[in-house]
Amino acid sequence: MSDYFVPNPTYTSELFRRRFHMQKSLFIRIVDVVTANDKYFQQRPDCTGRQGLSPLQKCTRAMRVLAYGTATDAVDEYLRMSSTVMRDVVIHFVEGIISYFGDTYLRRPNQQDFQRLLYVGEQRGFPSMIGSIDCMHWEWKNCPTAWAGQYARRSGKPTIILEAVASYDLWIWHAFFGTPGSCNDINVLHRSPVFSDILEGRSPNISYVVNGRQNDRAYYLTDGICPSWAAFVKTISSPVLRKHKLFPQHQEAVRKNVDRASGVLQAQFAFIRRPCLIWDRILMGKIMMACIIMHNMIVEDEQDTYQNYYDPIEFFDRFTFRLRYIYSLFN
Repeated sequence: MSDYFVPNPTYTSELFRRRFHMQKSLFIRIVDVVTANDKYFQQRPDCTGRQGLSPLQKCTRAMRVLAYGTATDAVDEYLRMSSTVMRDVVIHFVEGIISYFGDTYLRRPNQQDFQRLLYVGEQRGFPSMIGSIDCMHWEWKNCPTAWAGQYARRSGKPTIILEAVASYDLWIWHAFFGTPGSCNDINVLHRSPVFSDILEGRSPNISYVVNGRQNDRAYYLTDGICPSWAAFVKTISSPVLRKHKLFPQHQEAVRKNVDRASGVLQAQFAFIRRPCLIWDRILMGKIMMACIIMHNMIVEDEQDTYQNYYDPIEFFDRFTFRLRYIYSLFN
């Protein structure tokens, strides 16, 4: 408590941000919500009458495990917590994050979100673009031997795939985790619910014109392996003409948002960057979803302080000239 959570702590707020990978106010908010809704985190006396572990002790240890990917008994001498209790703390912590914050921070884009994404996409040269889609592999070191062939990639190491859709501000709008690593992006797409809104009639009506052609569906930027669907705008492989060389430069510059989001997610939570030692595949999925939710919470809390963050209105002056130049080449 005296190190971080008293009015005049030993370590500053900058050190807290570095070690917990989030601001103190956001961490306290998570602790308060999880503690209020789960009796496991509430401090209670044990059978001998002594007070048990405090909510800050439990949530601090869970965040250290996710942020640094350390073993369950790495700091037991500092937090006075056994490895068995630590495993239960992580399970309850990630389940609490998903239950109490998932509806807000892992939601589908609403009407206001769509308007903002469409505006930014248009100013960056891609009208009606709502994000970039790509896949990320998480190595599963303790994959059961009977499943190793199904989950192994070309490298021979078993992995589980995360399909994600990210926007310019690194917010992850869609996450589909659990596909075996032996699948490619097309196999993942066939299993993914990314187009469930369109199939169920919940997608917004969007109308725009490109090269004299009327379109009524938004699209994602993707790499070359995805199928040639109207919902995807891929790069041009082996371009020859000048305009065909210019388009991949702009497409790849905007499409890298999802790669940046995956890199930031792994940098914030080293647990999902390192080979996973968990045997339970379902628990791996819960940890991944909880990390994505906290990633979005951090983005919302700190995006105004990013050095290279721009308000959507500021994109207009920067990309207007490029947008006109691209249209002049195609017309």
